Order: sequence, then structure tokens, then C-alpha cells
Amino acid sequence: MNKVVANADEAIHDIRDGAVMMLGGFGLCGIPENCIAALVRKGIKQLTCISNNAGVDDFGLGQLLQTRQIRKMMSSYVGENAEFERQLLAGELEVDLIPQGTLATRIQMAGMGIPAFFTPAGYGTEIAAGKEVREFNGKQHLMELALHADFAIVKAWKGDTLGNLVFRKTTRNFSTSMAKAGQITIAEVEQLVQPGELDPDNIHVAGIYVHRIFQGGNYEKRIERKTVKM
Repeated sequence: MNKVVANADEAIHDIRDGAVMMLGGFGLCGIPENCIAALVRKGIKQLTCISNNAGVDDFGLGQLLQTRQIRKMMSSYVGENAEFERQLLAGELEVDLIPQGTLATRIQMAGMGIPAFFTPAGYGTEIAAGKEVREFNGKQHLMELALHADFAIVKAWKGDTLGNLVFRKTTRNFSTSMAKAGQITIAEVEQLVQPGELDPDNIHVAGIYVHRIFQGGNYEKRIERKTVKM
């Protein structure tokens, strides 16, 4: 099976309106910049995006919000994005806020084939509405369902033509779990190498999980910096 595609546009060619997607990244770290740009170009609508956060106004998933291509966001942290806030308050965007640990575990469970798990996080809050509650060791727990996606899109540092991926430091974030939870996993990499060039002991995602891979380019790699006014 040839997993290598020419570019981001070819990689996302069959993503259609209404698709459920997972997108790797934490803040602006390790996001699939090329694929997000391709999604903007394609103009797909009514997307459900599962991501730790929603980017910023002009970068990352913020670009898809600006073009009104996202119908629903399933995230943990949604600050630093004025357009997200505006759409939410105006009732233009459906939002499912999920505790970060719960979000990570729901994705991990999907990759492991486990349909649900119990967690105390969120009990007694709005997050608990409509969810099954059970008591374990004298403490109430919510039942949370595994999160699956039609497509998982991640960005790695290196990858080989078989789809094996290596992430650099914190860019690993949610991506290793998401790569295992999508029906189709797309990986963009900074460096695409031949089989055998990656140290087997340093591979973070095995190629069996990856369906398409390409070498990206022109990465901005933005860094979030706190600025205070003196």
C-alpha cells in the first residue's frame, strides 16, 4: 500500500461536508498547518472538530472559524480566539467543553477499542448533564464515551514512507492518541525518509495507524508569548 501523497490537498481530497475530524496540537504547538490551509482552500462546511483548543484568530483552527467552516468544536481550552467567542455567544457555533484529562482519555480509549470509562472529573457540574453516574469507592463518577473521528490529522517531525512517525518534544501532545482514533489518519511531516532511517526505539506512532503521509513545508511554528503592558 502506497501511503505517500504529494501534498495536503491530495491528502484531504475525500473529506466532505459534515465530517468529524481530530486535529493534533496543543495551543499553537505541533498543529497540522498545511492540512488546515488545504481545508480552508477546499471550503468544506459543517465540520465537527475535536482538538484541545481552537487556535487563534488568524492561525490554526482559527482560520476555519473565520471562514465559518466549523459547525461544532469539541475542546478543552478555547481562550485567545475572539472569533470563537463571538460565534459562541451569538449561537452560531456548537461547543462541547471537555475537561482536558477526559478529552485525552476519550481519544485514547477510542484507539484502544474501549467504548467507555468512568471518571470523577465533571461530576456535579453542567458537564454531567445526561450522563450515567456510578459510585466507586465512595466517590461518584461519570461515564464518558470514547471519541472516534472520520479523519485524524496530525503533524510530526519525521516520518517514513510506511507511515511510522516521530514527534519532537511537546509536539507529541494529543497527536499520538489521535492517530490511533481516526478511521483515516493523515500525517504531515517536516522530514519524510525511507524505511529503516528511523530508530525503531524512537518511533511514537507505528505506521499501521497511518493511511496517508506527505512532507509539508513553510511551517510558521508560532510560539505563544505572554505580553504585559507596563
